[in-house]
Amino acid sequence: MASKTGSCLCGEVEYELVEEPTSYGACHCGMCRKFSGGIELGIQVPADGVRFVPTDKLAIFESSDWAERGFCMLCGSSVFWRLTAEGPMKGMFSIAAGTLEDMSGMSFDAEVYIDHKPASHEFAGERTRLTQAEVEAMVGGGE
Repeated sequence: MASKTGSCLCGEVEYELVEEPTSYGACHCGMCRKFSGGIELGIQVPADGVRFVPTDKLAIFESSDWAERGFCMLCGSSVFWRLTAEGPMKGMFSIAAGTLEDMSGMSFDAEVYIDHKPASHEFAGERTRLTQAEVEAMVGGGE
């Protein structure tokens, strides 16, 4: 199966995922809400699971002691956040799902920081739901 590709709004920042993703999730933490302008929908990808097309328009912002965020300097599109904390998940990306060219065949299977979710943000259906404490225990960081 062919891998998925994506880009920012202007197309200056492009990438290819090494493996075909099967699912995506939502993050309700305050940083993701501010970075994405709402609920961050992301695809979890290992550190070596994405190839970016070289560009000088990809900017990195260290958003906390345990994560950094990538965005296009030209159009401002949020492209990813990456885990920088030591531990087994170090380097993991959450690629902004909306930057994919095609999301067909993917399921919505998880919500994290569910204890930070605004009351009006309610998704139908069953999926894994983790609190801030549960996420931080898993990745070894903090919001």
